[in-house]
Amino acid sequence: MGNITLHKVSKSFGSSTIIPRIDLDIADAEFVVFVGPSGCGKSTLLRLIAGLEDVSGGTIFIDGKDVTKEAPAKRGLAMVFQSYALYPHMSVRNNIAFPLKMSGEDKAVIDKKVNDAARVLNLTAYLDRRPGQLSGGQRQRVAIGRAIVRQPKAFLFDEPLSNLDAALRGTMRLEISELHHQLNTTMIYVTHDQVEAMTMADKIVVLNAGNIEQVGTPLELYRNPQNLFVAGFIGSPKMNLISGNPASRANAATIGIRPEHINISKSGGDWKGTVSVSEHLGADTFLHVNTEGVGQVTVRADGDIAVEHGETIYLSPDQAKLHRFNAEGRVM
Repeated sequence: MGNITLHKVSKSFGSSTIIPRIDLDIADAEFVVFVGPSGCGKSTLLRLIAGLEDVSGGTIFIDGKDVTKEAPAKRGLAMVFQSYALYPHMSVRNNIAFPLKMSGEDKAVIDKKVNDAARVLNLTAYLDRRPGQLSGGQRQRVAIGRAIVRQPKAFLFDEPLSNLDAALRGTMRLEISELHHQLNTTMIYVTHDQVEAMTMADKIVVLNAGNIEQVGTPLELYRNPQNLFVAGFIGSPKMNLISGNPASRANAATIGIRPEHINISKSGGDWKGTVSVSEHLGADTFLHVNTEGVGQVTVRADGDIAVEHGETIYLSPDQAKLHRFNAEGRVM
């Protein structure tokens, strides 16, 4: 089992509070992603769960047991870092086996666990190679394999894909998601990339300045952000947030509209604007439009839309998809 509960957990360094008191429940076998901008406290929170940092207040429970004062090795967790942290002079086999050898496992048990992990991660053909002979993605899989053989209650991933190129990150996202389904084990994943969060998570925890802004499934956060921070952070391109007269007419301090929820016309509409930049991505085109009285608006259009720089177009937001926020930035 891998249930993890945080009860009024906080962390301070001297007079600086990094994590105010927070509560969070993570269910067994759930894939939870901590997401937020740099410096929001997501890695610190992960390290508190792992036991690599001492809490300043509150309690951490794993499977109902208070582990707040327990050493990292006794918590039954396995961590995968941004750095692969592999031993360059050891083979892949010995890198994966290292934690088992250190714990005194029987050789036959070690061989079986290493071979099982290698099969799951498609590393069987590379077991006798050294890390320097592998690609970045393969090395990250070795680091994950070293965690798998420990058969932990939960896996903790601290931005494991940051060192990889864009194409490889996409491949590894799929592989880690598939691994979660195969192992059916709790996973907590830290990232600043909301695309990773949206595509991998069962549940997303959005953090800002150490506070939990919102918790929910990817679609819940996308469709129903509870405040301006979540509205502006979740989604790519991000939601258009508009204040001033357009918001006042909607009886709100700020209104939000997703780029795909804006209709485009060349003959007339609610907002008149001039196309400044067109980003053609194949199936989609993102138009950045300078609109009169509204400001710059990003619109998601069909990939083969025929518009040019400097062209005048009209935008009409779908009123049924409009998000309204009050002066405190909370959803109305």
